[in-house]
Amino acid sequence: MFGTSGVRGTVGEDVTAELAVAIGRALGSEGYDRVVVGRDARESGVVFEHALAAGLLECGADVIRVGTHPTPTVARAAEWFDADASAVVTASHNPPTDNGVKLWTKSGRAFGTDRRTAIERRVRESDYELAAWDGIGSERHRDIGDRHRQALRESIDLEDSLSVLVDIGNGTGRLTADVLADLGCSVTTFNGQRDGRFPSRPSEPTAETCHDLQTHVALTGTDLGIAHDGDADRMMAVDEYGTFVDGDTLLALFGREAATEGDRIAVPVNTSLAVDDALAMVGADVVRTRVGDVFVAEKCAEPDVVFGGEPSGAWVWSDETPCPDGPLAACKLAELVSKRGSLATLVSEVDTYPLRRESIETDDKASVLERVETVVRERYDDIDDRDGVRVATDSGWFLVRASGTQPLVRVTAEARTESDADDLFDEAVGVVEQATQSLSV
Repeated sequence: MFGTSGVRGTVGEDVTAELAVAIGRALGSEGYDRVVVGRDARESGVVFEHALAAGLLECGADVIRVGTHPTPTVARAAEWFDADASAVVTASHNPPTDNGVKLWTKSGRAFGTDRRTAIERRVRESDYELAAWDGIGSERHRDIGDRHRQALRESIDLEDSLSVLVDIGNGTGRLTADVLADLGCSVTTFNGQRDGRFPSRPSEPTAETCHDLQTHVALTGTDLGIAHDGDADRMMAVDEYGTFVDGDTLLALFGREAATEGDRIAVPVNTSLAVDDALAMVGADVVRTRVGDVFVAEKCAEPDVVFGGEPSGAWVWSDETPCPDGPLAACKLAELVSKRGSLATLVSEVDTYPLRRESIETDDKASVLERVETVVRERYDDIDDRDGVRVATDSGWFLVRASGTQPLVRVTAEARTESDADDLFDEAVGVVEQATQSLSV
């Protein structure tokens, strides 16, 4: 039921009011007696917010309804209201046809494996502890106000004011523009009207979807461009020349700034060597996790892990908040630019390496990966199998992992030279193709 970041799927098919009620019942039955409930801008969220709250109330839990806000705001709110958990109705960066639910602990950390498994079991088995007529929970509507805004203002110190263009993407990320303006920046918003249909651009901020942002930044001479997804847990950036900055480079910049000698940062297994090299320059180390911001955030709870991030745009500062916080990341990037120089200059200091990617169709991802692992264990020594199969060599690495949503096996390879990248990629693709062919015989 849970993917790498909560429950998510197509409205009316995978995600229904019945499912939302069941999740609410499961939460209440698991002992989460007070739960903050919020949502993103999708219109379908109205239905699922009510259904989720109904399930909680039916099992005796008290519900604090906070309305439409960024996911990190609602995640933080559990602590503000002394609640046991927060639940956000959102499909994050997915298209408007989708919706879902993300669950957060009292500390603002995403539900880990044990908590998710407990909720899944209750939903699967319809194992709920329904309250008696006089034990139904209570519901209150509370105004979060400017608490997240104030927290960000207090955590950021800009040396110089900047001109910033914030592409809100019709989602909930206006908070970023408000905080940057509070900090003295000249801020212009782009696609700022909340609209869960995401009419201006697809919700996920990528180089392809943020073309208008890139053009506008380049034409206006703006210092920095910021882009969010629908629930503003992700943040990506554009430099002063209108160039979209890839996630691995942002991860290297954030990690290098956050870490000192002996520290560690958490990154998923598909992260570039550029991050390892950037951290090595300051005497810090990289620790790898499964792909998914939930797993990165879990690792950030360990000692000496001062920062974690995913190249897709999720960033976690361990000492500030355990959830990916797009507005915080935007403010951190503005602070970095104001203190260290232009974003283009900072990007130029990060080495990049040749990277190859391909997706191979298969109806039996599990069997393909099993056979791939058998082959590579006979050929290589440095193997990480926590999420697919990642092989490290002296020249680079390759990763073979199953898509979480499609009948595909994804192959990624990276090395410090073009020829080595080609060799590793060809090796990985060959092993996958051999495995798929053997299954079809």
